[in-house]
Amino acid sequence: MEDIIVGIDIGTTKVCTLIGRIDKTGQLQVLGKGFTPFNGVKKGVIVDIEDTSKAIRFSKEEAEDSASLNFSSAYINIYGTHVNVLNHKESINISSENQVITSDDLNRLYDAIEMLPIPEGSQIIDIVPREYIIDGYGGILDPIGMSGLTLEIDVDVVTGKLTSVQNIIRSVEKAGLEVDGLIIEAFATSEISLSPEEKEIGVILIDVGGGITDVSAFKNGKLIMSDSIPVGGDHITNDISIGLNISYSEADKIKRQYELALTTLIKNDQEVSIYDIKEEKQKNVQVSQIVEIIEARVFEILSLAKNLVEKYENIDEFNSGIVLTGGGISYVNGNKQIGKDIFNLPVRVASYRSIIGASKPEMATAAGIIKHVSRRNKHSSISTGAREVQAENRNKFRGFFSKLVKVIREWFF
Repeated sequence: MEDIIVGIDIGTTKVCTLIGRIDKTGQLQVLGKGFTPFNGVKKGVIVDIEDTSKAIRFSKEEAEDSASLNFSSAYINIYGTHVNVLNHKESINISSENQVITSDDLNRLYDAIEMLPIPEGSQIIDIVPREYIIDGYGGILDPIGMSGLTLEIDVDVVTGKLTSVQNIIRSVEKAGLEVDGLIIEAFATSEISLSPEEKEIGVILIDVGGGITDVSAFKNGKLIMSDSIPVGGDHITNDISIGLNISYSEADKIKRQYELALTTLIKNDQEVSIYDIKEEKQKNVQVSQIVEIIEARVFEILSLAKNLVEKYENIDEFNSGIVLTGGGISYVNGNKQIGKDIFNLPVRVASYRSIIGASKPEMATAAGIIKHVSRRNKHSSISTGAREVQAENRNKFRGFFSKLVKVIREWFF
């Protein structure tokens, strides 16, 4: 079980649980999966702890049954407008006589980072190292055992609204699980959706979920912005429901039946029979009327995503273009063309064929959690020093989050 990781994606419309591990070739092998529809999250915030905990429990049990194994803890995704990522550098002098860096030096760095001033009502929920720098030389992933006068760390500090974090933890624990850590959507989804080359050259990742769209940008191999907009694929369903005066369930069925985002792609503009809930009778509409509604909302979502990126960066600097992912619009034919028209950059839809056992976009975040945690565990292992130092370093990520959970319990539980 040591190499097995559990990732749980608590989305707007579903809870997805994956049990997996990374095989010898570096591919993610999914051992078990659970998928439970629910509606306990609005705009990235849990609004019903009871419903959320039930959905987590059902998803957990389904994953356990399919894998024929049980688990007691998991890594959970976190997203929404309340989540922020701050890039920060911290440095210390190496005080030991032989100038050899030890785990105590790393602890001093992390302790200093944990004392950073953050907005009232927020809490540091993760510290993600980009690189270590020794005496001005960067690109170091594991400094323990190396010699130097100064040690610097370049990190992404993830913060979230304390009450929102509290509700995630309570929902998961109510489902009978412990929280190993919270992983932001940008880190998780990018592990599955983006290549290292794209991250290096410059790429924008647009993850359209049910009720929220996460937008992140990478350059030089690093996350340089992450934000979200409170609009997603469910808004397309709502638009169809209002625009055609039909029930929400019928609108969702029609949306998935006519998966087009451009009227120019319609081959047969036939009539479709729908039930008008205002007039209380059947009536006919053209396929083009449905597609026009979908097109308008897809255009709005991608336009808002562009505006969001432009608040932080120059769009023209992302030569790898745009990658679309998520179950909100990635299935819609024509989304790439709309994206090209808006961004004037190449656009592709993420592929998940490399995931053994889970190739649907709805499972990308949970799969990405597993890959992200596995990579961090690998980088935190060391080839020098004592075995107990190695164990301590590997558990640093989980240990930091355990301290956070303890603080939250003292304040709220």
